[in-house]
Amino acid sequence: MEQVRIPLLGEKIPGFEAKTTHGVIRFPDDYKGKWVVLFSHPADFTPVCTTEFVAFQKRYEEFKKLNCELIGLSIDQVFSHIKWVEWIKEKLGVEIRFPIIADDQGKIACMLGMIHPGKGTNTVRAVFIIDPEGIVRAILYYPQEVGRNMDEILRIVKALQVSDEKKVALPANWPNNELIGDKVIIPPPTDEKAAKERLERAKAKEIECYDWWFCYKKL
Repeated sequence: MEQVRIPLLGEKIPGFEAKTTHGVIRFPDDYKGKWVVLFSHPADFTPVCTTEFVAFQKRYEEFKKLNCELIGLSIDQVFSHIKWVEWIKEKLGVEIRFPIIADDQGKIACMLGMIHPGKGTNTVRAVFIIDPEGIVRAILYYPQEVGRNMDEILRIVKALQVSDEKKVALPANWPNNELIGDKVIIPPPTDEKAAKERLERAKAKEIECYDWWFCYKKL
């Protein structure tokens, strides 16, 4: 299969039409105004992928509260997806309520750089986090042997939304950062005057600072 470069952060996600377990979708047009986690898995009826789908479904309501939808994808036919979803519900008691793309020709996977050359035609564990305007905001890639951390994916969506709304940056392990806890970082000033004002604001207890370039505050 022809390999196409992965979309870069800040670029529009390429558009496509696809069959899914919920019918045909036109992406990203059908999801305009919503955040989306588009993720690929190597294959249906495999152990690690099964644990991932259960984990995603267990957090589906949390994603929806963030105005975020989940969409799965693999190079399997739609009837395989349907049977696998039925198996998960029957054997594990979990109903998968988000759509799974049947990319049986592999065109979408190739377009998004989801094919692992060393693993035949299987898709890697890719995650694209896409904002309401169809812009790629985060990309994660995992090897086939290691399942994803869905809490981290959920955290990234929350962090991006906070950053967009409040015009701030988020520290490592937010909201449980080792230095500033659940506080957020104020973007550093871009000139000397703003740097001086930043320290004056810190003296007035409006914000907290380690120095003029590292200031933070409560949300």
